[in-house]
Amino acid sequence: MSTSQMSIFWNGSGRRKAPQTSHRNGGPTSGDLSLRTSGARTAVGIFHPALRVVLSVLVVVGVVGCAHYPVNAPKTANRADGYYYQNHKRSNNSDEILFLLAFSGGGTRAAAFSYGLLEALRDITFEVDGKRRRLLDEVDVISSVSGGSMTAAAYGLYGDRTFGLFESAFLKRNIDLALLGQVLNPLHWPGLWSSTYGRSDLAAKYYDQILFKNARFHELATNDGPYLIINSTDIATGTRLSFTQHFFDVLASDLDTFSLARAVAASSAVPGLLTPITLNNYSGQHPVTTPAWVAKQYGADAGAAGQQAAALSTFLNATNYPYLHMVDGGVSDNLGLRAYLDVISLLESNPELAGPTWPEKVRKVIFISVNATVHHERGWDQTAKTPGSIRVALAADARTMEHYSADTLAWLQSEIKNLRNRPDLKNKVSFYAIDLGFKQFSRPSEAEYFLSLPTTFSLSDQVVDELRVAAHTLLYQNPDFKKLMTDLGAAPADRSGRADGAVK
Repeated sequence: MSTSQMSIFWNGSGRRKAPQTSHRNGGPTSGDLSLRTSGARTAVGIFHPALRVVLSVLVVVGVVGCAHYPVNAPKTANRADGYYYQNHKRSNNSDEILFLLAFSGGGTRAAAFSYGLLEALRDITFEVDGKRRRLLDEVDVISSVSGGSMTAAAYGLYGDRTFGLFESAFLKRNIDLALLGQVLNPLHWPGLWSSTYGRSDLAAKYYDQILFKNARFHELATNDGPYLIINSTDIATGTRLSFTQHFFDVLASDLDTFSLARAVAASSAVPGLLTPITLNNYSGQHPVTTPAWVAKQYGADAGAAGQQAAALSTFLNATNYPYLHMVDGGVSDNLGLRAYLDVISLLESNPELAGPTWPEKVRKVIFISVNATVHHERGWDQTAKTPGSIRVALAADARTMEHYSADTLAWLQSEIKNLRNRPDLKNKVSFYAIDLGFKQFSRPSEAEYFLSLPTTFSLSDQVVDELRVAAHTLLYQNPDFKKLMTDLGAAPADRSGRADGAVK
């Protein structure tokens, strides 16, 4: 049903329009029908309500039939342009520093915590060639998950303008209540009854309305921001998939025209609460070359590189896997670090992918992980009472994610150690691994306070500000960050005029 056809039945406010006839108040005129008996008039009065019901049902069926998720575009030919890392370069950025951020999941708590880090990096300067430069401008890549993807996408799209709009547009807005209002709005019910349109599609439209303004990925390539790796999970296979052209090449799909809000909605689509974001798979349907690093036959010792290639090669058969249903990136990696770890493994197995600039120019590699993990001590071990099934299920999911994240951090530390000891990098490249997590607070009560905050998309303004300050505090007390500041000769932020360390 086309928009013009739908408009026959619905006016601008969403209410059904009455058919344009010569009737008034539902009654016939003498020129329409020759109804001479009172019985006939009674029949008309009986049938009109029934007719209205039938028309209403037809309208709903028509609208439901029309509701469909926006389809990702196919990539119909090989092109070197697109949202690839090698095509992305910040202008005011040193070739000697490779600066990588990872923003974890965790709702508004994660979004505010990662936003606080951006504020801290903005206020730190160091000197290069006699000129002061902000540490924030050195950020090359941000890999993100769920709530952290909100912050990453906003900064990737708006740059410094983020600091003037993100608080009011997202952090200090009750997103949970707003999304509930969207779902409860009767005007949205017909679409939500469709099998090809769900709550996350509705959420993406809302994110566009309040923050992203229908931005597409091609806009990220022209605004001088960091490269974004927004992570999500295919729920059918459990495979992590990043919204980059590197991954979209596996699907023979063009990321340039894909909605940034839909990528964020996929990254934060908590299973059960929100529906998946669906992607069409065009692999094999167009003359697009399969990425060599996916098609390659890896040996048994390839590790993560072989595992990732095997998982992605599943999607090379679009006949068997015509659709991907993407949910929260935290299902496959709640820290956003595995994107980097997989790349390290891929480069070890495919050194030709590194290009000529590594490691000739790079002298410092900086990892900062913003870890808003949840660990609420429920006191269950203090009572003989058996916990309820739902609470146990939620706790089990949180504990699994927590242990998986701990393994990821250990993996990162191991990789950093190996890189430091590589003969071609030793004494040439310095590595800094900076993990910011609430457990690092020196006072247990302070750590417990932040760890017990909910992972919803709704927090009080005060808590949002406390999370921003927490990022500053944990950053400045981190030993590796202190060493980085010394090595760069960086000037700490001027905190004068900020009561209790509050950020402006």
